[in-house]
Amino acid sequence: MATFWIGLLSLVGRVMLCAIFLLSAIGNKLTNFGGVAEAMKGQGVPLPQAMLASAIGFLIVGSAMIIIGYKARVGAFLLLLFLAVVTFYFHDFWEFADAARANQFNHFMKNLSLMGAMVFILANGAGAWSIDQCCCRPNPQVPTDETK
Repeated sequence: MATFWIGLLSLVGRVMLCAIFLLSAIGNKLTNFGGVAEAMKGQGVPLPQAMLASAIGFLIVGSAMIIIGYKARVGAFLLLLFLAVVTFYFHDFWEFADAARANQFNHFMKNLSLMGAMVFILANGAGAWSIDQCCCRPNPQVPTDETK
């Protein structure tokens, strides 16, 4: 019974973790591509349309890989790269003052926490109820007469 709950909680946790990335890609970046690219240009992001297209790909592909647990470490790396770039360009709290500084600091810390979650997946994989765990683990070596 404990195995069931571990699997269920691992899957639910992966979905919850990636919801912010999927909703950001589908609900904002895809539907408002021109506006987001213009905002990126205003923040000094080089090649904003190409970077935005890449970001959307990283968000969708990385999230899907983590949720289903297929090559979850690669998905986590994609999202970690996305977070590092976004945090540097858009949440540079040190450039702000007063309330704006506090707001940007909160976003910076949120992204830092999400980066920590990605590092955790890089280190540990997707966990239970993932394709990586079910299908891609190396088979344990069965002892033979020669290895006994």
